[in-house]
Amino acid sequence: MSPTPDDLTVVDAPAAQRYEARTDGDLAGFAAYLRGDVLIAFVHTEVQEGYEGRGIGSALARAALDDARARGLGVLAICPFIDEWISKHPDYEDLRYAPDSKVTD
Repeated sequence: MSPTPDDLTVVDAPAAQRYEARTDGDLAGFAAYLRGDVLIAFVHTEVQEGYEGRGIGSALARAALDDARARGLGVLAICPFIDEWISKHPDYEDLRYAPDSKVTD
């Protein structure tokens, strides 16, 4: 795997409801989300063609999850990439959202 580009930045783009990874000003990938008061649901992660295999997805996951932790949000990993990334990084497992509702039919 090629190293992550040195100039890679990951920023929250709330108007687009996604975290964006950019290198040299170009969009390299994004992690789309739905964010509420207590949780953030990651619904899709995509790395643009030409940037695959360079650690862009991992950089996105780490930055987005670190931001969720800083905001005190639980994480609902609907996106398979984010879900698997958390599974491979046990220090992020505590972020998984667990509803406390006991309501049943």
